[in-house]
Amino acid sequence: MGKLSAVWRETNHRYRLIAHECGNCKKMYFPPRDVCPICHRESIGKMKEKELSGLGTVESFTIVHDAPPAFARQRPYVLALIRLDEGPVLTAQIVDSVASEIDIGKRVRSVFRKVREDGKGGIIQYGYKFVLE
Repeated sequence: MGKLSAVWRETNHRYRLIAHECGNCKKMYFPPRDVCPICHRESIGKMKEKELSGLGTVESFTIVHDAPPAFARQRPYVLALIRLDEGPVLTAQIVDSVASEIDIGKRVRSVFRKVREDGKGGIIQYGYKFVLE
């Protein structure tokens, strides 16, 4: 039997924003990790899945004007560092917003949107993006 593609292996984490919390130090990781980089061996078998709220704050952002070919139709678009309320920081696109309204400290919430499509009849991949609250 062949290996499952990354798209299918990561579906649960991408669609539900699942993190791992270290049962030893309580630090939260997204994307999930099997071992806490702080506690190391003490965390083995103690990493627990936690669903994140999807709520957070813009820590930093940039407006992308020179996009890779696959994203050229979306430009300009906003990429931001988002600190989720539970602690992890992730990089994500902010959508359905006017770029001039986005600023450091603004509250955001996650939404799930189409990320890409493998041709006309291929797999459509969805993922998390964010909107202003």
